[in-house]
Amino acid sequence: MGQFLVVTARPQSPEAVEQARALEALAHDQGLSLARLEDTGWIATLGPRHPRRLQVGPWTLIGEVFDRRSPDYEGIGPHDPLAYEKKMMARLWGRYVGIRRDRDGTPSAVLRDPSGALECVVWRAGALTILGSFAPAWLVAYLKPDWRIDRDRLADALSNPLAGTGALILDGPLALEPGTHQVLPPDAPADVLWRPSDYARDSLGPRPSLETAAARLRDAVDETVAGLASLCEPLACEVSGGLDSSIVASSLSRLGPGRVGLWLNAVGAVPEADERRWADALADHLGIAVSNVPHAKAPLTAETLEAIGQGLRPGLNGLDPTHDQDWADRLTHLGLGAVMTGKGGDALFQQAIPEVFTDRWRARGWRSLLEPDTVALAAANERSVWAMARQAQAFGKNDAPAPARRSLALPPTHSPPPHPWLKDLDAFGPAKRLQIAGVADGVSRHGPSLLTAAVEVLHPFCSQPVVEACLRLDAGLLVLGGRDRGLARHAFAGRLPSVIVARRSKGDMSRIYGRAVADALPVLRPWILDGRLVEMGLVDRAAAERLLTRDSLIWRGRASTLLATAAVEAWVRVWEGRLGRRA
Repeated sequence: MGQFLVVTARPQSPEAVEQARALEALAHDQGLSLARLEDTGWIATLGPRHPRRLQVGPWTLIGEVFDRRSPDYEGIGPHDPLAYEKKMMARLWGRYVGIRRDRDGTPSAVLRDPSGALECVVWRAGALTILGSFAPAWLVAYLKPDWRIDRDRLADALSNPLAGTGALILDGPLALEPGTHQVLPPDAPADVLWRPSDYARDSLGPRPSLETAAARLRDAVDETVAGLASLCEPLACEVSGGLDSSIVASSLSRLGPGRVGLWLNAVGAVPEADERRWADALADHLGIAVSNVPHAKAPLTAETLEAIGQGLRPGLNGLDPTHDQDWADRLTHLGLGAVMTGKGGDALFQQAIPEVFTDRWRARGWRSLLEPDTVALAAANERSVWAMARQAQAFGKNDAPAPARRSLALPPTHSPPPHPWLKDLDAFGPAKRLQIAGVADGVSRHGPSLLTAAVEVLHPFCSQPVVEACLRLDAGLLVLGGRDRGLARHAFAGRLPSVIVARRSKGDMSRIYGRAVADALPVLRPWILDGRLVEMGLVDRAAAERLLTRDSLIWRGRASTLLATAAVEAWVRVWEGRLGRRA
């Protein structure tokens, strides 16, 4: 996705005005597209697709904005001081940051849309105010900010997948949370305009009919796919053979011919990573032509690791750089500026896990044993109904299951605060809490990679209309029939081939990544074992040394753990060099 940078100077400070002009010249030299903001500031944008600007009342919205088909203003009081902003966030969706400015052009407030697709950080440098989705090396070198790498947040990033959102590891700039409004200067906490739990509360009420729920889900997906597809025509679409990408493809194909220039499926070199059977079945059903291409592989290098560590957060969205670069080359060669994916559906459409029964138990007690899907849910998890009932009875309201990453991190010295979206969830059972955590994790899917540097990467299932539609439905309905994504299967059954709707398996790239890490051991062993994370006492060197062998990768796996550790290590090295100081 494109990037933006806004620099404004306090008019009463001639020195700051001169600094702003000097930075403007630097931005021009770096190839950014520039526009003036009064006499004391400017906005710069960078591709692959430059964010647009749209004026909505007092707000300048930077990014991509779409009108909601059926906005919901429920709960917004007429005397709410932020009623205008809340209604705007309910009426619009997209990938945007809003800036409100005083008469002299100085930013007085900023907001970020609920998807969090466009990063937004703000900081002060004397009489300068800087807002942006990135902090390039040339800007940091000029301003020399007194930033530090926060050791506790860095430790959390090694094992907590939700650390890809929330506060930055850098101590200095303020990262605005998705769905919040921040008055500037940021002397007070941000105002929350949108949070997942507000929509999840609908799931605690009466359940809609099956067909009503299915129609709402289809409408939300169609609205989002159509909106994102309008950004770039034609575009590419990932067709993995799985249910989620097939749903996206089915919705996209309904928009008419000429909207998609390439339907693309990556074929792994092992049987479990070869999904041509399902991709071809989808192609026959939709009347499209899918290009099956090998999953690209090449030796991992230190230069590649550093290339994905340039952002404000560790490059955990770019852990398959060879594949990303291959797809970027294919798309740009064909003149395609975007690719649409089905990522994000795993958590949003709900997996058929035992915790779903706990949610039912909390709502209906012993009557939940009589629900028709209970036995199927137990069978799917290879448990008895009574075992699920015992688990449900043992669940406490303060239990807070959340996704965790297997890591090499040593035990933390401090417990980090929970993610803002995971607070005050006592009303919900564990399945709905995990879904909310999945929504938070979905924000990190918009992170930078070698692919996003070349083309737009569009994730409909991480967008506001689909997220809200799924949050409003209870977990039991989402796993209709005791199946993963049961409601989604039912809602889109008429658009998909039966072999995909009924499919129970899923493509597995574990061996592919395991081989890639094994081939990269000459680079990864010294990178991790002699790296800064070990030196700082954050990574268990002995455990890393045991894992960094071919035998261990064969018998224990953990390739993703090693790649994530290497990516965080790369980020630390990049930013220590950029700031000129060690953490």
